[in-house]
Amino acid sequence: MDNERARRILAALVREYIASGEPVPSSLLVSLAGIGVSSATVRSILARLEDEGFVQQPHTSAGRIPTDRGYRFYVDLLLEARRPPRAAQVVEAQLRRDGSGGSLVDSVLSQASHVVSQASRHVGFALRPTHAAAVFDRVEFVPLTSTRVLVVLVARGGHVIQKVIDVQEPLGAVELRHAANYLNEEFHGLPLHRAREAVLERMNEERSLYDELLARALRLATSTFSDLAEEQGLYVDGAASLLGKDQGLTLDTLHALLQMIEEKQRLVRLLNEYIDGPGLTVVIGAEHPDPSLRSFSLVASTYEDAAGTGTVGVIGPTRMRYSRAITVVDAAAQAVTRVLRNQN
Repeated sequence: MDNERARRILAALVREYIASGEPVPSSLLVSLAGIGVSSATVRSILARLEDEGFVQQPHTSAGRIPTDRGYRFYVDLLLEARRPPRAAQVVEAQLRRDGSGGSLVDSVLSQASHVVSQASRHVGFALRPTHAAAVFDRVEFVPLTSTRVLVVLVARGGHVIQKVIDVQEPLGAVELRHAANYLNEEFHGLPLHRAREAVLERMNEERSLYDELLARALRLATSTFSDLAEEQGLYVDGAASLLGKDQGLTLDTLHALLQMIEEKQRLVRLLNEYIDGPGLTVVIGAEHPDPSLRSFSLVASTYEDAAGTGTVGVIGPTRMRYSRAITVVDAAAQAVTRVLRNQN
């Protein structure tokens, strides 16, 4: 859009509609846009914006409301003018102060989803890095029965993965401790996917056939590292915010999103489709590939820890306060990065 007056009028219209939820009349835009033109000129510009698909008129006598293309224009303006969020330090202090119970990563991400939900008044979420990206720190084997073993795998950064395996042979606590000591010495500091590859390489080496301790340790490692990349931890907070009367959501639309939140791995797959690089991502309405989600917008930003790259963000109706959502999500992602990087 080349016309500066049209840009300012559209930005003013989007801001006012987000704030009020009511169609915006041209008479109000005369003062809101602050460009010193007549109401007739504003109406002419609005007619052109409607022809170009940036606004629409829900009723003949009503004012205009933004389309998804109009929201996209407004969000791109916000992103162009974006500065480093001053709120990051405040969010970081909150994550450090409120974290309790479980691993540090669980605590921080659970709290981050709550913080962004409360600040944006939308559904907040935080997504762990994939297990495969995590870096192996140590493993412990705890005997449950003669053949069933609890595996406690600790990745760098406090990421704890637990699973129960059936070793199909009787193993005592001493044997399991020796196996864990060998694996911790050999594979400490490797990404989990590389540790898995290294285990398979060792098993193919002829010398492993002559060392029962080594062979047992590698068999345990094979079971430990298998299937770790299938699920990512997802923390969701604030689903009740979707029930507000001012959200303007149909029951079918609301049901579709609530079902996706409940089936967390569907939401994980969706997020992984959207997030193809570091930084901020905004997906608005019709930009969703899933038609059932086109009443919603998503704002997400990536964070980094020793395990890889994860995501923090919010989901809400297309009439969300994008400026607030972008600021809080950006701040939370930076805060999570700092807390998880500086924990050691």
